[in-house]
Amino acid sequence: MHRNASDNLTAPGGEAAAAAPGPRATDEQLVTWAFGSVLSVMCVSGVAGNVYTLVVMCHSMRSAASMYVSIVNLALADLLYLSTIPFIVCTYFAKSWYFGDAGCRLLLSLDLLTMHASIFTLTIMCTERYLAVAKPLDTAKRSKGYRKATAGAVWLLSLLLTLPVMSMVQLQESRRENGSVSRLCAPTWSPEAYTVYLTVLFSTSIVAPGLIIGYLYTQLARTYLQSQRNTLANRGNRGSSKQRVVLMIFSIVVVFWACFVPFWVWQLIRLYCKSLNLTLRTITCINYFMTCLTYSNSCINPFLYTLLTKNYKEYLKNRHRHFQRSRSTSFKRNSNLRPSIKSISSCNQYSNSSETVAMAHLKGSK
Repeated sequence: MHRNASDNLTAPGGEAAAAAPGPRATDEQLVTWAFGSVLSVMCVSGVAGNVYTLVVMCHSMRSAASMYVSIVNLALADLLYLSTIPFIVCTYFAKSWYFGDAGCRLLLSLDLLTMHASIFTLTIMCTERYLAVAKPLDTAKRSKGYRKATAGAVWLLSLLLTLPVMSMVQLQESRRENGSVSRLCAPTWSPEAYTVYLTVLFSTSIVAPGLIIGYLYTQLARTYLQSQRNTLANRGNRGSSKQRVVLMIFSIVVVFWACFVPFWVWQLIRLYCKSLNLTLRTITCINYFMTCLTYSNSCINPFLYTLLTKNYKEYLKNRHRHFQRSRSTSFKRNSNLRPSIKSISSCNQYSNSSETVAMAHLKGSK
């Protein structure tokens, strides 16, 4: 399905493991334990990193800069996604779903919600950086309310794309060969509707944001190439800090694509290629790998957020210094003009006083 496909969430290979001979069952258990251990480490490290990011951002958000608001949204999306790991690990170990029908709908909804919120926020960040370069005055005029409204619109749009999952997935029960009950979160739509929906999700989460971000960074590259030709050497530090901010945002986007494009390719191959000659064990291992790959994105992001925040603060400091420098220069120019004005007025006063003394002297002589 998405991030964690429905078969990923419902213990792939559970029935085979229950009825398999001893050596194969042992191999399945080893793979499951390794998978569970990796996910557990990712959960602890990812939650710690994103909580740290939120704490740092709460101290830096007094100015409510657009970059800080975006990073908070990304960290929240990562935390929501990482919060699903305990349910996934429990499902893989138990080979069944124990969290009810509402749990199926809620967990898969969080899956889609956080994925779209992340990529939409990254698209907004790229757009903000482009406008900051192309139209800096318009960007500076935007209020805190505008930034909060943009963040709210991102989450609302992500929620709208998630709503179909509420009606698409439900809990289903079946009997294994050994008589035990297997509970699975399975789609209720027809295969055709299911395929169309996943194709739409692929377009909204990968294709459309990719085209927009690609266009924006192409325009930014042209702008920076032109500015480097026309920029003086003493402004190089300010330009380099701005470029580092843009590159760090692009690195977050690249990491997102590196973690999610393989997952989507695997899902689309399974949807459109019905004749895959793969064993159940191979499919299970691929599902394990794809799940770990998507979760790794939320673990890597906090390190990138920290570097981005550092570069953004440096960019703000350099911009503030440039502003103070230009302000002091204009102040010196004004101060240089004031003595000349004072000298002119003093000369006028001296000439007026000398004329008064001369008139008095003439009257006395008469």
